[in-house]
Amino acid sequence: MTALSRRRLGTLAAMSGLGLFASSCSSPAGDEAAGGSTSSDGGSGTGTSTDGTISVEDNFGTVTVPASPTSVVATDNRTFETLDTWGIELTAAAVTLMPSTISYTKNQDIVDLGSHREPDLEAVVAVEPDLIINGQRFAQYREDFTKLAPNAAIVELDPRDGEDFAAELKRQTTVLGEIFGKQDEAKQLCDDLDAAIERAKAAYTSDDTVMAVTTSGGEIGYIAPTVGRTLGPVFDILGLTPALEVEGSSDDHQGDDISVEAIAKANPDWMLVMDRDAAISADDPSYEPAAAVLEKSEALTSVTAISEGNVVYMPADTYTNEGIQTYTEFLESLADAFEKKA
Repeated sequence: MTALSRRRLGTLAAMSGLGLFASSCSSPAGDEAAGGSTSSDGGSGTGTSTDGTISVEDNFGTVTVPASPTSVVATDNRTFETLDTWGIELTAAAVTLMPSTISYTKNQDIVDLGSHREPDLEAVVAVEPDLIINGQRFAQYREDFTKLAPNAAIVELDPRDGEDFAAELKRQTTVLGEIFGKQDEAKQLCDDLDAAIERAKAAYTSDDTVMAVTTSGGEIGYIAPTVGRTLGPVFDILGLTPALEVEGSSDDHQGDDISVEAIAKANPDWMLVMDRDAAISADDPSYEPAAAVLEKSEALTSVTAISEGNVVYMPADTYTNEGIQTYTEFLESLADAFEKKA
């Protein structure tokens, strides 16, 4: 399954040139037998030992991981599509948090650890994991996993605060490639992200102002540059010019409260949109697509982004699938839109 094969919410117009350097993931030289990489790429700190393990660097330091893990548990939404695409078998996972676009949701053999709000952490004991890919919504349960599965290597690769977000996505992908012997596949994912960034950068005009929002329950939430959920980092990655900056902004999953009048006053040339409900409530009869939420507002009809069709939507499953493929797909759509307007 590729990122482009996933259902997306539709892309209306786009943005132009997003600014970030393009640094490809390096593919380490060495043995690429499944799960048994033998060399380091310098960034992931990978090495081999004689006891059938490899060493990788995660957010907490050096972790010794089995070269051929026999029971893999995954809880980090950013990693699900990558693991799925690479054909990695899971014994347990946060299946409840996966979008339907991930094939693991159709595998009844995977023990479901549930949602981060009401997790069934004890269920991990039964699968006797030797590797747990933990993070994002489940990051708070790291200590629980160390107690419940003391023999498991726990790897966390969430993008770290204060670091370049695109580079962090590539770091996560590269380390996973080392663990599972998928270095070439990991490098391709990194290269695809870099290419999408460069295309968007080349097409963006810095005089154009940009605003990011999320929709949920028929309401519009403001996503602040840098700190805002999901779309916030895109401003830094691409060097976008914000149409509005609000003090005390957060990374709340529903965005910050903002009035349509404030959006209209800021008059962005481009709008980036994440439809939160598309990922979790699309089958609900009351679900209102983001495009409908924006279009029904009379106050927004005169906004440049709306009137000129310069609105770019993230893929429909973004809220529960925020990995490297999702950002690549979105940035490709963004580049398409910017190039169209150039």
